[in-house]
Amino acid sequence: MSVGARVQFAAVWIAGVASALGAVSPASAGSPQISYMLQCQGCHLADGSGAPGAVPSLDGMGRFLGVPGGRAYLVRVPGSAQSPLSDGELAELLNWMLRSFTPDSIPAHFVPFSTEEVAGVRRPPLIDVDAARADLLRRIQSRDREPGPSQLP
Repeated sequence: MSVGARVQFAAVWIAGVASALGAVSPASAGSPQISYMLQCQGCHLADGSGAPGAVPSLDGMGRFLGVPGGRAYLVRVPGSAQSPLSDGELAELLNWMLRSFTPDSIPAHFVPFSTEEVAGVRRPPLIDVDAARADLLRRIQSRDREPGPSQLP
């Protein structure tokens, strides 16, 4: 059985158990929420809080959307890029994560991730994730310090 088939089986099994317990409907077996549970929750935890110093919190991940390279970063981090999810499933998962964990940090001009966008930047995965994240956080901080139109003289 391929990895994708095992993941699909696990998702359906978890959804079936959750459905029996009244948590989700069987129709949501392939939902982004189930994908999060199977692909991300082990490190980022159910609430997206992560582990300080080891696994970043998902709170505020929408900030990455407002700087060059930020969208690609969210797709290319190893957990995303190397997951067994299809490009379309990963796009749906990223959009769900943004809406679920960080709605207040999503820019007003946000365009949801598409299958085509994910396919175009997913490979190769980032190698030096810490350096890429630090560079993007510097860009975010620099952008946030710039005066907005209402603050200009």
